[in-house]
Amino acid sequence: MSIWFREVTLEDCERLDAGMNGKGTLMRTLGIKITEIGDDYMKATMPADPSVHNPLGIVHGGANVALAETVASYAANFVVDFTKFYCVGQEINANHLKASRNGTLTATARPVHIGKRSSVWEILVHNSANDLCCISRMTAAVVER
Repeated sequence: MSIWFREVTLEDCERLDAGMNGKGTLMRTLGIKITEIGDDYMKATMPADPSVHNPLGIVHGGANVALAETVASYAANFVVDFTKFYCVGQEINANHLKASRNGTLTATARPVHIGKRSSVWEILVHNSANDLCCISRMTAAVVER
């Protein structure tokens, strides 16, 4: 059984990537794209290229966190009735386990808890070799419109 409030498509995610003013968002700046929507998970990718590197030539920890929070935030918002509620990140943590220099990072968000006032998401970030690079957990607040 699906966790989504309504059917969700990749096109829905692309529209959100444009932002309220249609000029783009951090997701476009970092090259983050939602790539897969399963019954109980959502995946996003981000290139591990120099645009997201730190001065040492590896992916910046903050870029990993931005990828993790993006996919978890999108997922959290698609679980609620978006006409009545929206979700915002309330807390996020991350453990960086392996450095990445190139290829593509893939983040998979799955719910740990879906409640009326908050949801908690686990996000696993893997590199192109399928090595676990980062594990993150985000709490989203459910806000009434």
